[in-house]
Amino acid sequence: MIPTQRITRYATPLREGGSLPGIVEADDLGTYVCKFRGAGQGLRVLVAEVIVSELARRIGLRTPRLVALELSHEIARYEADEEVQDLLTASVGLNLGVDFLPGSFGFDGAVPEGETDAAKVLWLDAFCANVDRSWRNPNMLVWHRQLWVIDHGASLYFHHGWSRGITDPERFAAQPWDAGDHVLLDHAGALPEADREISGLLDESVLLDVLAQVPDEWLEPVPGAESPALLRAAYVRFLGARLATRQWLPEVAR
Repeated sequence: MIPTQRITRYATPLREGGSLPGIVEADDLGTYVCKFRGAGQGLRVLVAEVIVSELARRIGLRTPRLVALELSHEIARYEADEEVQDLLTASVGLNLGVDFLPGSFGFDGAVPEGETDAAKVLWLDAFCANVDRSWRNPNMLVWHRQLWVIDHGASLYFHHGWSRGITDPERFAAQPWDAGDHVLLDHAGALPEADREISGLLDESVLLDVLAQVPDEWLEPVPGAESPALLRAAYVRFLGARLATRQWLPEVAR
């Protein structure tokens, strides 16, 4: 599982997004962007963040280190902002921490000189059905003149349909992905090469290891998958089914 740290101080909210993440300090002396379990999107967004971040790492993309952050009642009790206090109170327990990259800045459309990972980002977003890396919201940072991918919660939409039980992985496997609004669409010509490279990096054993990073506490039971182990197996089936096809890749890469 991703390592667990304890939040020692809530520093400031980040009001750019609707989920109101915040900057926190933890007992490992690290500073993190905390994504709270009590935000409106729910725990499955945190699960998607871990899965896609771990996949990104395994195909060679840069993405900030993740930790699980334990939030206590004491941190929530002394927050003066009522909106933030309500969020913290609803988020007591295990939350997601994304390593804060000091001095980084948002991607402005200019890929850093020498950067070769743009097509890999496209591939990852197509594979995970990420609908949130557009010009309106690139969800990438530039740090030390390198591209970093962040904010993967809008991926893996299929798990939001599990309230009545696990759905059909083959439907996700065949689902096309629309690249028309993607911020890196100009790099689609390099997708075939990226696909050849990545195909040798992912298999069932890697998917199993990726799912092992997700804390049990975030894997909410659904009909037919009442335990964390069964839910992990379901995610592996869905991702494995999609990995076995290429219907989801933009035409240029097939």
